[in-house]
Amino acid sequence: MKVTFFSNFLTHHQVPFCLEMQKRLGDGFKFVSTEKIFQWRLDMGFQDLDKQYDFVVRAYENEEMEKKAKELALDSDIVMIGSIPDDYIEERLKQDKITFRYRYRIFLFTDGFWKTVFNKEKLKLLYQRHIKYIKNKNLYMLSANAYGANDFNRFGMYKNKIFKWGYFLENQKCDIEKLIDKKEENEKIEIVWVARFIKWKHPEVALKLAKNLKKQGYNFELKMLGTGVLEEKIKNIIKKEHLEDVVKVIGQVPSTEVREYMEKANIFLATSDSAEGWGAVVNEAMSAGCTVIANRRMGSAPYLIKQNKSGIMYNTYKELEEQVKRVIKDKALRKTLAINAYEVVNKEWTSENAVNNLLKLFEATVKGKEIEIEDGPASRAKKYKYTKKI
Repeated sequence: MKVTFFSNFLTHHQVPFCLEMQKRLGDGFKFVSTEKIFQWRLDMGFQDLDKQYDFVVRAYENEEMEKKAKELALDSDIVMIGSIPDDYIEERLKQDKITFRYRYRIFLFTDGFWKTVFNKEKLKLLYQRHIKYIKNKNLYMLSANAYGANDFNRFGMYKNKIFKWGYFLENQKCDIEKLIDKKEENEKIEIVWVARFIKWKHPEVALKLAKNLKKQGYNFELKMLGTGVLEEKIKNIIKKEHLEDVVKVIGQVPSTEVREYMEKANIFLATSDSAEGWGAVVNEAMSAGCTVIANRRMGSAPYLIKQNKSGIMYNTYKELEEQVKRVIKDKALRKTLAINAYEVVNKEWTSENAVNNLLKLFEATVKGKEIEIEDGPASRAKKYKYTKKI
């Protein structure tokens, strides 16, 4: 089987999946990058991975590579496509060859459903990428966002043809019980927040929580990792509210160090709203034995978190504060949630299991057969909804 994955450029979150695909398919797997990595990502310390792996075809490099990419787009048995120029895939879609689009949501609905519906430019893109080929029997959707199925189905698209997808980490297995017991030796409950300091990541929510926990006498420390346009504003609020004793802004740190902070933390706080397509920090925190408390609107949360079993999701600030206080008080609950979280990302949401399930789905699709994967990657996506805003 020949499978080609098209995206704008290779990211570190895609590498474990790609390596596993190469392991299973050998030269039958290719990843096509259609543009160079964004400069802002390089400025933040991310590497240009396109030249580090032999399965990558850099279509932007020269005419020869672009020609090869377009040949792969037409001739591969299966093509997976992210956000790429339409001309790479147009002929394949015209011929109704088996194609899996790889998306989060419809434009993430950052402006709301109706503003998306009445935006001419967005509707034009929606038509070109999806509606134009709505009758294609061989066009499917891999939704890397729990709310993607609901979005597309509201437009009557991909009915019974949407499957769960997402990001998968390198396995970093450990003695999870030993790790959690070590966390319990902390003098204070350690809460960690990892994100860019930007509007839709909501660092101010973490500060509001810290302020209220301090008022109520809880023994904790919040560490905030990252940088961004709101960083100075957040630092000023910390100073103004006299939170220096309970909140530490660590700044930008390498990914290996992020893991170290997570392995020391009792609780991981994920406050991003619906603009968060996936949110791989949730995978990472679960793998590091944290009790994860996440905004339900994040794309990855309903896929990875089984409520009160492998983590906790919240809808409103009030719920967030209540749940954080609940897990601070209940050591046994913290341990149960953390162990179950670790099991989810090291057994179910792994690159190995994802590739195994996906290849089963691909093989069944090529043969024109139905297949039902019970849960996890490549299983049929449900129509998750949320009703409250934080």
